[in-house]
Amino acid sequence: MNIYGQSINMLEDYFKSFGENPAKAKIVFSALYRDKISSFYDITELSDAVKERLSADFEFSGISLITKSETETTCKYLFRLSDGHTIETVLMKHGYGNGVCVSTQVGCNMDCAFCESGKLKKVRNLETHEMVQQILYLRNVLDIPVSHVVLMGIGEPFDNYENVMNFTDIISHQQGISIPARHITISTAGIVPKILEYASRTAAPALAISLHAPNDELRSRIMPINKAYPTNGLIDAARVYAENTGKKVTFAYIMIAGVNDSDECALELAALLKGLNCYVNLIPYNKTRSASFSPSSKERVLEFYDILKKQGINVTVRREFGGDMNAACGQLSSDYRNNI
Repeated sequence: MNIYGQSINMLEDYFKSFGENPAKAKIVFSALYRDKISSFYDITELSDAVKERLSADFEFSGISLITKSETETTCKYLFRLSDGHTIETVLMKHGYGNGVCVSTQVGCNMDCAFCESGKLKKVRNLETHEMVQQILYLRNVLDIPVSHVVLMGIGEPFDNYENVMNFTDIISHQQGISIPARHITISTAGIVPKILEYASRTAAPALAISLHAPNDELRSRIMPINKAYPTNGLIDAARVYAENTGKKVTFAYIMIAGVNDSDECALELAALLKGLNCYVNLIPYNKTRSASFSPSSKERVLEFYDILKKQGINVTVRREFGGDMNAACGQLSSDYRNNI
């Protein structure tokens, strides 16, 4: 097993299983993430017998970097996994700190019309340790501090629910990487049963829902998942999350010229979200290789924004990151895999 896939609760159970004090889990956790050890023999607080057992039961193997692309505000990393598959991770440099966009699957089955990642098709879920190591490579190997994490890379996080929950538990734990849950955002295309399950978690990270259309006809056309989980049920699940957690739901809305950016769409969207504790994040469409869409003009985005504002909807326009290097929303595609 890979040690970076073990939450502190899992390590406590591990120590209990052979009669050791479960408090040793915190010692190991702190050594891994604060002291950045690469061998259990570096943990001075543990006996030799415990170190030997840990060394026999766990490994430290990691992901490896293939290529890096960089601009002033964005870095995109192409990583190779142990089985040879590749994923992409994006670092975004904000004024308030560094955010990392983490991939959760090799490929994606959502097949959203505007997204390059869905053209890969899902090969497998990422293991917990493969997500954790996307953060650790930047922090430990490249010495880049990470303050915020978004699970918006390749893959649908709620289609890999258990591993994603373990990942957020590990990176948010105070003995670990210690990224506050409020600085972690999980994005979903709208798997309603998992949203409802997620709504029952205490101290859950923030939730972002990829909405992108205000009605079933349009959403089903650009997001096939809507056929399984239609819009009204998705909004009802979002209300449950907001009520249970007291947190705002973010609705991502990609602005595609002539598709979902009309005044009528704005008014319909406002009516759909009325009374819900949420805000809408308008995202300029980023061109991909396989879709023929065009981004809405800046004027149209602002007009759409104004309509939502006047209807009492909290709304923002997302700052653009990485569009010039295929690192923006909807553009991640594991280029290396596509080019071999």
